[in-house]
Amino acid sequence: MEKRTILAFILSFIVLIAWSYLFSPKQDQVPKKEKIEEKQAPKDISKAPKAPDTTRSDPTRSPAVQVPEPVTSKTLPKADEKKIEIDTPLYNAVFSNAGPTINSIKLKNYRVTTDPNSPMIELVNLEKDMGSFLVVNFENPLSIKSKKAIYQVDHEAIKLRPESLPRDIVFRSTNPNGLSVIQTFRFYPDKYSIDLKIDVVNQTTESMEGAFCAHLRALPPKDKRSYYSYIGLVMLLNNKLEEIEVEKTSEKEALSGQIEWMAYEDDYFISAIIPEKSTKGVFKGYLSPSGFLEGTYLPPSVSLGPSQQMSSQYTLYIGPRDLNILKQHGKNLARAVDFGWTDIIARPLLYSLRFFNQYLHNYGVSIILLTILVKILFWPLTHKSYKSMGEMKKLQPLMAKIKEKHKNDKQKMNKEMMALYKTYKVNPMGGCLPMLVQLPVFFALFRVLGSAIELRHEPFMLWIDDLSAPDRLFDFPFHIPFMTPPYGIPVLTLLMGASMFLQQKMTPTPGDPAQAKIMMFLPIIFTFMFINFPSGLVLYWLVNNVLSIGQQYHIQKKS
Repeated sequence: MEKRTILAFILSFIVLIAWSYLFSPKQDQVPKKEKIEEKQAPKDISKAPKAPDTTRSDPTRSPAVQVPEPVTSKTLPKADEKKIEIDTPLYNAVFSNAGPTINSIKLKNYRVTTDPNSPMIELVNLEKDMGSFLVVNFENPLSIKSKKAIYQVDHEAIKLRPESLPRDIVFRSTNPNGLSVIQTFRFYPDKYSIDLKIDVVNQTTESMEGAFCAHLRALPPKDKRSYYSYIGLVMLLNNKLEEIEVEKTSEKEALSGQIEWMAYEDDYFISAIIPEKSTKGVFKGYLSPSGFLEGTYLPPSVSLGPSQQMSSQYTLYIGPRDLNILKQHGKNLARAVDFGWTDIIARPLLYSLRFFNQYLHNYGVSIILLTILVKILFWPLTHKSYKSMGEMKKLQPLMAKIKEKHKNDKQKMNKEMMALYKTYKVNPMGGCLPMLVQLPVFFALFRVLGSAIELRHEPFMLWIDDLSAPDRLFDFPFHIPFMTPPYGIPVLTLLMGASMFLQQKMTPTPGDPAQAKIMMFLPIIFTFMFINFPSGLVLYWLVNNVLSIGQQYHIQKKS
């Protein structure tokens, strides 16, 4: 029995450390059957399947973006590259008429550090000469390899106030091959999303093949900052969330199917391109030698007859990976917030945390309340577990005698052990099974508290000013082993380790002294493991330990 108990604890410890690598859904690698070799990729997009007519406007799109009048190369003056500043209550953005593309977008409600005067979060993180962050355009074999087109733009700046109506910016260009392109961006004062409508007109006397293609580039951090969130390219393909990890540089990975949206996401933010209507197409993921990731959405090509006009609409969402905001946006964008195999449990826990915070206005106190609620729900199971462990402790002298008596005959020893359990009506697994039932909830809480944007830069009390960062008292100028910067005293983590040590002391020890020593090392191991965890996670574990100590004391006092 002692061996089984030790094994259960060790297995739980291993799962706790590496579950996200071993047991959560793996980041999707492209199956070999779905890999598209570069030589098989449709370089000539005119051979791709025809797409349905997209010229009809969607009556549900409100307010509708008006279609500007087509332009010709004769009437369109030569344009120089310029920057267009967009200022809204939620963000500051800088557009370029070369592409057109977004050169910068800074979120006003999110800062780099907890200091309110620190710089705003910048979501365009490409370095110089890495190309454009986001480009959506109509591409054909004649223009796909040409330089970025310079567009005429009708505004040099836009400023929106909270009470402002949505405003448009129109970019116009005519390619040398006779294709007129008009891109209309619509900005809202109360949304992170931007509407985009692209109108193309074939001004030649011959039919033209092409496709509305979307490109998204981002530079991932060199060191992964979060323990539980995915960083990289992601898409909703065939109603399934796919996390695309491109491991080899200069290699393209491709998936095909019904594409609802594609995005790049990091710990707390996401940049997404969402077609107005999902279509079957090809998604390509690419890792450049310089380190940036590129996602390309290539829908089926269309045929544009002489003087024919065609349109395509998109929504660009560039903002926080906040479940409530994404859910309000629709288009299944909320699926981007994924808690792995614990998702069915983690989402209700996150909603509960947000509900408590509406009234408490402190996520640290909300975590404490949520921990108490979870403890109450599992009180009967943990009560049964601790009671079973106490009963096993009473049998330890008899079990030791049986082991000594039949130490050379394991079959006989196991038979008498089972008879002993039956006589005293003790279930040898009674102390382990209730704990194993709770593991999915514990992992779900770990996933939520480790990656929820709600906790980012949220203070608790005293020295804990960021529940998403490790707790550090003071800021030492020297390096501390096993600790990520900043370097300081992890007071909350040390308290958590002390509570685990006290709880271990109260727990019935195994009969084997060597096994008992191993059990006493667990609090030390957990303390080192938690030293770099977000303080919100450590707070949960500390409160849970304190409640467990109280429960154990109550059971032992009654017995």
